[in-house]
Amino acid sequence: MNVEIASLQGELVRALGGAVATSSLLGVPLGHNSSFLQGPAFAPPRIREAIWCGSTNSSTEEGKDLKDPRVLTDVGDVPIQELRDCSVDDERLMSVIGESVKLVMEEAPLRPLVLGGDHSISFPVIRAVSEKLGGPVDVLHIDAHPDNYDAFEGNIYSHASSFARVMEGDYVRRLLQVGLRTITPEGRAQAKKFGVEQYEMRTFSKDRPFLENLKLGEGVKGVYISIDVDCLDPAFAPGVSHIEPGGLSFRDVLNILHNLQGDVVAGDVVEFNPQRDTVDGMTAMVAAKLVRELAAKISK
Repeated sequence: MNVEIASLQGELVRALGGAVATSSLLGVPLGHNSSFLQGPAFAPPRIREAIWCGSTNSSTEEGKDLKDPRVLTDVGDVPIQELRDCSVDDERLMSVIGESVKLVMEEAPLRPLVLGGDHSISFPVIRAVSEKLGGPVDVLHIDAHPDNYDAFEGNIYSHASSFARVMEGDYVRRLLQVGLRTITPEGRAQAKKFGVEQYEMRTFSKDRPFLENLKLGEGVKGVYISIDVDCLDPAFAPGVSHIEPGGLSFRDVLNILHNLQGDVVAGDVVEFNPQRDTVDGMTAMVAAKLVRELAAKISK
């Protein structure tokens, strides 16, 4: 039943005369794998609202217009709560998320841009993208945390374990993690085990020239970008569950995105928590702008 619901949402694209956009918004309102607060489950509608807020216009910084039907479409949300109400467990839920992503990718040239939700969703999305494209991708992961615990608090699908699950398969060639500022001994050991390239905030000034001139995806199926909103210093984005001072500025993140050379085939923006967004919806607008600029990067 769940795939049929997602299929009906996908039909919205076809009903408009066929898929002509590249970036396709897909909401995954999942929050129960958060280790602290479950508020990210409420993020997708708030991000959509902010994307089209009348306080700004539909142009991105690189000159693409989100109202251009070649740039962006929206296929709705995976019905997470309905599935959980039917006692669907996490293993099956991850499969449903992946099936929904593959369904989006069936309608060429759509490329999924996923609205989280907590960071546990990145595992099924990256897995599905890799399987659908028929090979590994390079992943740029921008976050305060490496999210690579083997099983955080006993949960293998925790949002703090998503990239351990990703790296256990053959879905990723290179994983670059940028913006890190709370790496535990296990986080360092896991990075060494999986060959992850970790770039911490304490050395960002030294690493900046490299990070603002990345070239990824050659020899694999493309580049996946995962942005946890808490990668930003909380001065820029207070509406997150895990407030970690000392992060990236918003312009730092945009410089990394805009200058990246590579074929971006999919991405996600996760961990915005509307329940903590107390400054006149500021973090919603921040998350929306990340989505807007990522959509422009994905679109051809």
